[in-house]
Amino acid sequence: MCIMQQKTGVLQLIDSLNTGGAEVLSINIANALASSEDYVSYLCATRKEGVLKANINEAVRYLFLNRKKTFDVKAILHLKSFVKKNNITIIHAHSTSILLAFVVKLFFLKVKIIWHDHYGKSEYLAQRETQILKIISFFVSSIISVNSSLRDWAQKELYCKNVFFINNFPFFSSANKITFLNGIKGKRIIHIAAFREEKDHFNVIKSFHILLQKENYNGWTLHLIGGKNDKVYTQRVVDLIDSLNLKDVVFIYSACLDISHVLEQASVGVLSSNSEGLPIALLEYGLAKLPVVVTDVGECASIINNNNGYIVPPKNPFAFSEKLQILINSEEKRKKIGLALHEKVNQHYSQQNFITQLLKIYRGEFDKENYKQ
Repeated sequence: MCIMQQKTGVLQLIDSLNTGGAEVLSINIANALASSEDYVSYLCATRKEGVLKANINEAVRYLFLNRKKTFDVKAILHLKSFVKKNNITIIHAHSTSILLAFVVKLFFLKVKIIWHDHYGKSEYLAQRETQILKIISFFVSSIISVNSSLRDWAQKELYCKNVFFINNFPFFSSANKITFLNGIKGKRIIHIAAFREEKDHFNVIKSFHILLQKENYNGWTLHLIGGKNDKVYTQRVVDLIDSLNLKDVVFIYSACLDISHVLEQASVGVLSSNSEGLPIALLEYGLAKLPVVVTDVGECASIINNNNGYIVPPKNPFAFSEKLQILINSEEKRKKIGLALHEKVNQHYSQQNFITQLLKIYRGEFDKENYKQ
C-alpha cells in the first residue's frame, strides 16, 4: 500500500502587485515553487493588485484581500479562513506584509512565519522604526535579508536568531513583445526603477545632460521605465527633463512586463539610486548582457567590479557621466563588460541557487556555512 505524502502549503504574502523588487521576487518564488513535488504554492496580494498579476503562473493559487487599513477585520478573517482551508503551514511575508502575517500567527501558532526584509532605505537604517518589529520578531522563525546591511541590522536589533542573506535572482516571466522604445537602435541607455525618491532619477538625468554638453553624442537617448505610484515625485522628474530641454532625448514609460524584450532594445543599463537592497533590475541587465553604470549602494558593489561594469558614488552625476562616456565611446568595451556581467549573474544569482537555499530555511536546515553570514 502506497501512502501519498501530503504537500506543504506555502503562501507568499505581499502588499501589492505593482512593479518593485519585493513584488517581482514574491511572484518569482511562487512560480518556482509551483513546479515543486513537495510544496503547494500560494500567493496573496493584501492591499492592491497591479500589472505584475499577469506574471503569476496558473499553477499558483492566488488570493486578493483588498485590505483597506492596517487592521482590516474582514481582510484578516478572510486570510485566516484561507490559511486554514488550504492547510498552509508556511507564510513567507515580504516587506510590510509581516504585520498581517503576525496577526494570522496569533490564530495558528503552528504556522511558520518567514520574513523577507526588502527595506529599500538600507543606507538609513538608523532612522528605521524598530519597536513593532522587535515584538513581531519573537514570532518569526527566520528572517531573510536582501543585503548584508539589513542582515547585520536584524541580528543586532531583532530577537529572531535565524537571520540569513540570500542573493535575489532575476527571471524573465514574459516573452511577449509589447513595449517598443523610442530612439535609435544601438544608442539607447535604459533605467528600470519605480519613480520614487530612493531611485534618484534626477542623478541619471543630470549625468546624461552633462554627457551631452561634453561632446556631440548624436542619437543617444535615455529611457526611464517604472511604476508611477508617487505622482509628486514623477512630476518633479518630468519638470527636470523639461527644464534641461531634454524632451527629445529622455523618454518616460510606465512599468513593463516584457522586460526581456525591452532590454534587447538597449545598449547600456543604469541605476542611479541613493539607496538599494539587491536590485533585481541590475541582475536583469546581466541576464540581457548589458554593460552597466550603477551607484555604490546596497549590494551593487558585490555584483559589479572593474571587469563587468562601473560603480560610482551616489548623488554624483559628474562621476556617473564619466563612466557613461567610456561605455558610449566603445562598442567593443560594451560587449566585453556585458558578457562578463552575464557570466557573474548566471554563476552567483541563479534561481536554482536561491530556491535551494530557501527550501533549507523552510525545512529548518540551518547550515549557515552555505549562506552569506
